[in-house]
Amino acid sequence: MQLLIDTLPTWLAIVIILIDYSIKIAAIGIVPENRRPGSSTGWLMLILFLPIVGIPAFLMFGSPYVNDRRRRIQAQANEMLKNGTDDVPDWPDTLHPSENIGSLIRLNRNLTFLPMVDGLNHGVTMNYEDSIQRMADIVNGAQEYVHAEIYICAWDGTTDVFFRALEDAAARGVTVRLLFDHLGSRKYPGFKRMGKKLTAAGIDWHLMLPFQPLRGRLRRVDLRNHRKLVVVDGQRAIMGSQNMIDSSYLAKKNIRIGRHWNDITVELTGQIVTELEAVFATDWYSEAGEELGIQQYRVPEDDDPALGGAENALQLIPSGPGFQTEPNLRFFTAMINAAQERVRIVSPYFIPDESLLAAIITASHRDVRVELYVGEQADQFLVDHAQSSYYEMLLDAGVHILRYPKPAVLHTKCFTIDDTYGVMGSSNMDMRSFGLNYEISLFAMDGDIVPALTEVIDTYAAKSTELTRAEWEQRSLGRRYVDSVCRLTSALM
Repeated sequence: MQLLIDTLPTWLAIVIILIDYSIKIAAIGIVPENRRPGSSTGWLMLILFLPIVGIPAFLMFGSPYVNDRRRRIQAQANEMLKNGTDDVPDWPDTLHPSENIGSLIRLNRNLTFLPMVDGLNHGVTMNYEDSIQRMADIVNGAQEYVHAEIYICAWDGTTDVFFRALEDAAARGVTVRLLFDHLGSRKYPGFKRMGKKLTAAGIDWHLMLPFQPLRGRLRRVDLRNHRKLVVVDGQRAIMGSQNMIDSSYLAKKNIRIGRHWNDITVELTGQIVTELEAVFATDWYSEAGEELGIQQYRVPEDDDPALGGAENALQLIPSGPGFQTEPNLRFFTAMINAAQERVRIVSPYFIPDESLLAAIITASHRDVRVELYVGEQADQFLVDHAQSSYYEMLLDAGVHILRYPKPAVLHTKCFTIDDTYGVMGSSNMDMRSFGLNYEISLFAMDGDIVPALTEVIDTYAAKSTELTRAEWEQRSLGRRYVDSVCRLTSALM
């Protein structure tokens, strides 16, 4: 840069220097606004030391704001939820939470306007193909409508049973609405054909967060709607971590090396379905412009098998750029801070916020046993190295890191606290899920979902190998360097 300036006329060199310093001074004041310190540092380093790359990248990926329209829609939905749940208590009358847990339930309600309600668990499923079949089964029972919202959709040999169920439902007069993420789905085989097949099948479908500049649909290209849910007739729902695509993700390399995704889903009835439907209604209005309304909570009746005698107290935790309160991050952190005996975390992508990392390390220093389950090798290069950069700090604090053997991808997202409280859903323990992705998580207690999550984690534990401090010290200098670089890159959000 200096050599180039030296060859220019004096007046032009002065102009370039003034512009350069003006941009840097402006960046120092603009970049940190509404941003975490780690993220601010990463962006400032990139802009100050490599402005040719840093400035365009910041303009494309760095804005801390989602567009005003989506924030406005979420605010309207929050107001509707608040008004519609005024008469609903913070938790079911039959539940008697401790003062500490009661404060966590109120925390999430203050952040999302959703109370803790009743819900019946019809099974937590680990088998990938069985989960897809169960989704098809509940669609086959639909009488009025089907609402499906799934991050990645691909109509392939494995998922054909689900899409045929949607097609059959539409053919018998059921209203079928489907949402899937544009950039999340478009890279998989058959994406262009899928839209035509869905239309021909009579399915009303829309892309979530579409990026179509030629149609005037512009946005941050790194935002994703990562939610996965299916609701039928407002009565039955399935949610979890699983996308609607073959477990190999249709990649030749994955098929060759035997790499498959491992996920969990849960099938639910009861009042919790109303909360899932409220999330869908908000996202449908955002993409389709059609107002579905927010369903009223049904009061349990003794003779209603779907509602009466519900076995779980459940609370939904929607999160994403439309929220200004970061519900998942705040709730997860508060839960870990409340742990007394054991924390078990399963997350394929573990790149924690500073507050969450501090909560985990502090819990370990409080003699709480903390177990972190991750894949031996993540399916994404940057993530694999970025999350590895935290291992030394975690091991020094006494955290037990258990790695699920490659080539499998441990894609499940869940955690349990003291074997008594549990969370599962679409949200990873990473900064993308806290700030860039629209997510849903389910907080469960006082029923059979938490024991089911414990069994899931026990299954992963039996197949995993614990990483030792001595083993981790043997990694090469090159690996340490790449880990650190990727950690810095992960903060650019």
